[in-house]
Amino acid sequence: MKLSRFFELLVRYGIAADPRYEKSGIRGFADSAVLNGPLSTDVRSILAGIDIDVAELLLADRLRRDSRIDLVMSHHPQGRALSGLYGVMQVQAYVLRRAGVPAGVAQGYLNERRRQVQRRLLSSNHDRSVDAARLLGLPFVCCHTPADNHAYRFVSRLLEQKKPKLVRDIVDVLLGVPEYQHADRLLCGPRIILGNPRRQCGRVLVEMTGGTEGPQDIYRHLYRCGVRTLVSMHLSEDHFKKVVDANMNVVIAGHISSDTLGLNLILDNVSRHGDFDIKSVSGFRRIKRAPQAA
Repeated sequence: MKLSRFFELLVRYGIAADPRYEKSGIRGFADSAVLNGPLSTDVRSILAGIDIDVAELLLADRLRRDSRIDLVMSHHPQGRALSGLYGVMQVQAYVLRRAGVPAGVAQGYLNERRRQVQRRLLSSNHDRSVDAARLLGLPFVCCHTPADNHAYRFVSRLLEQKKPKLVRDIVDVLLGVPEYQHADRLLCGPRIILGNPRRQCGRVLVEMTGGTEGPQDIYRHLYRCGVRTLVSMHLSEDHFKKVVDANMNVVIAGHISSDTLGLNLILDNVSRHGDFDIKSVSGFRRIKRAPQAA
């Protein structure tokens, strides 16, 4: 499969899994891109990881002395995809609206949060790993929100299906997923960071897509809308304090494990169209399953 086709499929399946109601206006994702290499590259062997930086690219260069490496694939964005991270945060407005937050309230808080993220990204050394890939002659791609959309959809559907009653039941449900089981063996599995395990979980909101953490002051509005429990990849200390004030429960599914889940799911879908030899690195663990329906 050509690199152009490979990336086209990542975007297509990312759109299919996107939580936005109207998908026809989605053309791509600002935090996902072909960062280096000709689009005509024939892709059969992929080195895939959650974070790909200079060290992983040097590893790829070393590995291809003895085995084929056609493409290096990162989940987290680099280069111009990192610069554009704030551009995908609009997805969060739709997640908040689905939870019942009025559109104007959700958009107002999100606009300010997007500006914060954009300012923070201005100081990043965006092209460091891209420069390394260019000098090493390694095709390089990153796939962020398309994969996160898959994790969001999978976990949301799973919780809707299992209907956990108590906060601790959410952890049990997540531990039925291989990626979270593996994380648990590494002592970083799903856990409750706020709320009594025996407390009713009530209405649950899954936070797993939209680039990065959303606005800090949105939690009191979510509580008013009936949301009592958050299931998140991760939560900063500043966000944590705001959730405490809102009297909500929080289950942290896990950052790298949730990223791994999303990347596995989108690779399963792309693999419908071709066979790939995927080598895992940088926290990623390839687990195959039947592709999800859109």
